[in-house]
This record gives sequence, structure tokens and C-alpha cells, in this order.
Amino acid sequence: MGQTGSECIAWLNQQPSNSVLFVTFGSGGTLTIKQQNELAWGLELSGQRFLWVVRAPSNGSASASFFNAGYNDGNNVGSYLPKGFVEKTQGRCKLVTSWAPQVEILRHPAMAAFLTHCGWNSLLESVTNGVPMIAWPLYAEQRMNAMMVDEEIGVGVKVKVGEGALVPREEVERVAKMVMVEGQKRNSIKQKAKELKQIKVQSTHCRLMDLLITHDLHLLSYGNINFKLLIRGKYSRDNIFIGR
Repeated sequence: MGQTGSECIAWLNQQPSNSVLFVTFGSGGTLTIKQQNELAWGLELSGQRFLWVVRAPSNGSASASFFNAGYNDGNNVGSYLPKGFVEKTQGRCKLVTSWAPQVEILRHPAMAAFLTHCGWNSLLESVTNGVPMIAWPLYAEQRMNAMMVDEEIGVGVKVKVGEGALVPREEVERVAKMVMVEGQKRNSIKQKAKELKQIKVQSTHCRLMDLLITHDLHLLSYGNINFKLLIRGKYSRDNIFIGR
């Protein structure tokens, strides 16, 4: 059931070109049990192929649990996914419960889209490889990153949060189909992602200015780690911070 990094690449090698949605919330991102169930059923409803890096859900709110999230035992992954989910998605789903080689996955020909928490490194790796995004921020600066992906750069779509701060399964289904199924919105996102890929950003720092200036964004960099972003004058210098 659970797959190692090498096994998930082997699975991707067997999938059609431009057909798989990659789902991960980063090294330490976790969801509540209820939210993880909604995500699971939304993916099932979408009818799309997907590769999901699954972590044990948190007891509280969605968060970054870098020191306690850990990697999962693939033999127990079914205990924190909804009953019947694995059976219903068999044949079009791979559940990755260990470390996943994200850069290698994103550059794979089978990749069609990336459901991401919008950490800065993930955002740039997706842009570098021309992969459209579903932006699902969990906390802090990721919310601004997600807004940039959707409203400013136009290389993805941001999920809409419903009642009780929950992203319902219907919304997961909607955004998955929006970036995976042929249509005007998908074509627009794909074209913009393709254009940005041509800039060929080499790292989180190299030619980052080129990437943002190209799209009328203004970046002020501080050292090699932290950045402040002003998006077309809509936000003040003090209320935007983009980190990793």
C-alpha cells in the first residue's frame, strides 16, 4: 500500500504523459482527521490519477509538525484513511508513506499538476518544471504564496475554505478537475506555467529576480533565506513575508 520514493517513480513510469496529480503538504505539513478524509474522498470523486504523500493526521488543526510528523508505516496507512478509499482508488492511486523525491517527481513526464501547501521551495520547484498548481496553504506566509500563484502569476488555483475552516470534498473535486481536465481555465494555467518554465530558475535564489520582474512583481531580498514580496503595490512592505 505505502510506497518508497523509488517505487513511486517506477509507478509514474507506467502512467500516461501529463496524467497524474502530485499531492503533498511538505516535510511537516499535517491535516486534521476530518480534513484528511475530505481530501481523500475529493480525490476519489475527481476520477483523476494521483500520487499522494500521506502522513498521519494531527489531533488539532492543520499545521507544520516538523518535529513530530515523521514518516508513516506503510502497513498502517489504511488506519487513518477513510474506509473503502484505497479499494475505490485502486489502479489510479499511489500512496507514498516515506520520503518522496519531489524534484524528480515534478519533472516526470507523467506529471499534470501539483497540490501543494505553497512553501517557497515547492512553489519554485513547480514553476521551474512548468507544473500547474492547486494552492492549499496551511499557515503563515503560505497564504500569500497561494494568493500569488492564483491571482498574480496565474499558474494555479487556490482552494476555497468552507464552513468550520474545512475544504470540503466537493471543492477538492472541483479544483482537481479544473487543473487536470481540458478546459479554458486549465489551458490558461498550463500556458502560463509553460511560459514561466522557460525562465529556468536554477534555485530558490538564482535568477529569482528575473522570475518575479517578468510578471510585474517586485522582490526585496534579505540575505540568502528570507524574502519580502510586494505584489503590484497591493500589500505593504511590513505585512508580506515569504520564507521557505
